[in-house]
Amino acid sequence: MPAAHADLWAYVDELGVTHFAAEALDERYKLYFKGNVYDSTQQDRQGLHMPRGAATPDPRIQGFLEVSPGFKSVRGHLRKAADTTGVDYDLLKAVIAVESGFDAGAVSPKGAVGLMQLMPATAQRFGVAASKKRSIEQQLADPAVNVPAGARYLNYLMGLFPGRLDLVLAAYNAGEGAVQRAGQAIPAFKETRNYVKAVMGIYEQLQAARPMAAGTRMASAAGAAAGRSAPRIRMTLPAPTVSDATLP
Repeated sequence: MPAAHADLWAYVDELGVTHFAAEALDERYKLYFKGNVYDSTQQDRQGLHMPRGAATPDPRIQGFLEVSPGFKSVRGHLRKAADTTGVDYDLLKAVIAVESGFDAGAVSPKGAVGLMQLMPATAQRFGVAASKKRSIEQQLADPAVNVPAGARYLNYLMGLFPGRLDLVLAAYNAGEGAVQRAGQAIPAFKETRNYVKAVMGIYEQLQAARPMAAGTRMASAAGAAAGRSAPRIRMTLPAPTVSDATLP
């Protein structure tokens, strides 16, 4: 099966926030780079194939992260969560870049909180509980709580959809039930398909820029194992369509 380019488009707004999308959502977006991952909307049943070294690293991706105070302040939490759960460090970076732009205080209109944009009910499933001093929402605003919980959720999804990073990311965005109801496929939500391709594009670039770290789980189709004031980066999603109305 030949590779279908998963291109990444971007623009920088007046606040210095870089918005990524898997398509040009309006005239502000310019082609950021051409990806070399399989387009998840055109995959076969074997899932995505992301061969190491297929992408030409674009230094801008790593540059955005390295100069971001948000990233610098939580880098240790990402390293620890990667070491503890086996979820690849670069995958955590890509997910957080898309989910929150490394804004620990981010809250979505649906109530997802923090760096990894966890819903309180999901966080409870993965070990987050209210204390006498802090509600679950307040706990999730703490990177020391949010990042490990999000990594545990990703680890769980890797076991639920072994060898299918595309489905892992789709489930993280839309819920594992939505993926299962779609017949073990990415749900037909434009938001979710956009999300999967954008995270994969950033992740591929981060992986291409460094050797694989020994001892962490390679979250690709070939390697996802079963069982377990500086620029900011933020993804912009298209406006919901009628078919998106059922998104959990």
